[in-house]
Amino acid sequence: MASSLSEQLTITLRERINRGELAPGTLIIEPALAQEFEVSKTPVRESLRQLTSEGLLQILPKKGYLVCAISLNDVYEVLELRSLLEPHVAGQVASMHSAALVVSLAGHLEAQEKLSVSDPIASMHAAQRFHSELAAASRNSRLVATLENCFTQTARAHYVLPSMQPYMSQSDELAEHRAIFDAIQNSDPAAATKAMSLHLESICRAMLGHH
Repeated sequence: MASSLSEQLTITLRERINRGELAPGTLIIEPALAQEFEVSKTPVRESLRQLTSEGLLQILPKKGYLVCAISLNDVYEVLELRSLLEPHVAGQVASMHSAALVVSLAGHLEAQEKLSVSDPIASMHAAQRFHSELAAASRNSRLVATLENCFTQTARAHYVLPSMQPYMSQSDELAEHRAIFDAIQNSDPAAATKAMSLHLESICRAMLGHH
């Protein structure tokens, strides 16, 4: 029972940290969490250890746990990793995708476009789902796990680094996503690889100011 409780706690706390609800520098204290979630200290301790191993928290001896900051260097490293992996994924998926994937990706693009003005954060999540589904279609579980971690950290940067909020115009991002989508729909691996590379270069420029 304790482990499933700690898993639930871990999911909830991870989401709060990634959404910036628990801001970088926030002190987290075991007894207070146990009280809030009405659980014993054991699942809380397990959960906090897990989040520490993921690099989201650091231990402050005799005080509690501190929510780690996310720096521009962290963002750079994440984007560098994505630039190495995602163009490969896009090219691979373009050469072996299903009709169902095309329909699903089109749905994410439609949601991204529809929400771009009314709800930019929901639009960002639709964009993230576009990337996630592409990664999943590679059918390489290790690659998927690595990229999912990258997507989560990119999303966290949006929430906790104010300079990232307007990180690139929605119309630019949509046009770039459409170029990736068109190349996949046309089963053109070279075009898909190139379109994804250009998209990630755009993200890098916009998020880090690299011109």
